Amino acid sequence: MSFSPCRIEVAKLARVGGRQRYHHTVDLTLLVRATRRMGAEDEKLVFETTEGIEPILSFDQMGLKDDLLRGIYNYGFEKPSAIQQRAVMPIINGRDVIAQAQSGTGKTSMIALTVCQVVDTASREVQALILSPTRELASQTEKVIRTIGDFMNIQAHACIGGKSVGEDIRKLENSLLQVGFVSSQVCLISATLPHEILEMTSKFMTDPIRILVKRDELTLEGIKQFFVAVEREEWKFDTLCDLYDTLTITQAVIFCNTKRKVDWLTEKMRSNNFTVSSMHGDMPQKERDAIMAEFRDGATRVLITTDVQQ
Repeated sequence: MSFSPCRIEVAKLARVGGRQRYHHTVDLTLLVRATRRMGAEDEKLVFETTEGIEPILSFDQMGLKDDLLRGIYNYGFEKPSAIQQRAVMPIINGRDVIAQAQSGTGKTSMIALTVCQVVDTASREVQALILSPTRELASQTEKVIRTIGDFMNIQAHACIGGKSVGEDIRKLENSLLQVGFVSSQVCLISATLPHEILEMTSKFMTDPIRILVKRDELTLEGIKQFFVAVEREEWKFDTLCDLYDTLTITQAVIFCNTKRKVDWLTEKMRSNNFTVSSMHGDMPQKERDAIMAEFRDGATRVLITTDVQQ
């Protein structure tokens, strides 16, 4: 089976809260990372899976293209993660799939390897078009596709705001804009799948394979989650400073719900001698790329941001 061109839509589900509360989560995971290490907790997951889906424990048993296998092993993978063991084959076989797994368990790389398997590598046009709610997620997905497909000459392109529209048109001319898409296949892959989202999938998915993780197993071992309820808005900054002084962290991401709050908090923390960087959707793409690169390289320890698609 081959798709030319192939469209990827990577969904990032946002949580909508009720009462306004101050949330503090210590998460040492970078916003953008290559998922190379699968923790031991990945093996302990209990999946609520569509009947008849058996895990495949080795990449060699999946019938993947030889050049794709080279790319997978060169990337650093030794064996499929739990979600990859269950979801790769249904996706390759053309089924609609709803798959849920924890952060850091190989969802992005699973998208990449399945795309590399199904596209027509003989085509010199764009084979994979990446559209995502956030620029950073689109860039990450494109990078992983290109890296895993390095031996296959994969033609992938991410449409990202803040960059030349002319380049997007040039990449896609005589391809997507004229040919359109072939038969549709929809795969919904996320760490969070609320009930209302699962209900909505019936409108655009056909008899999907379901691979869901029990709710109490969605948190990775080693990551502590808690929140502090703060009664008044003006008390939040002092609470954050107390947490900052109390907790020992290597790196952290502080999320704000508005771009204005990001700018305000950044200035406030810097005026109190905290070393922080910040990023949101109003910043030029080059500046955002530079800030992310510094954070990934460890040059900055604290990043203040929105969910960056705003």
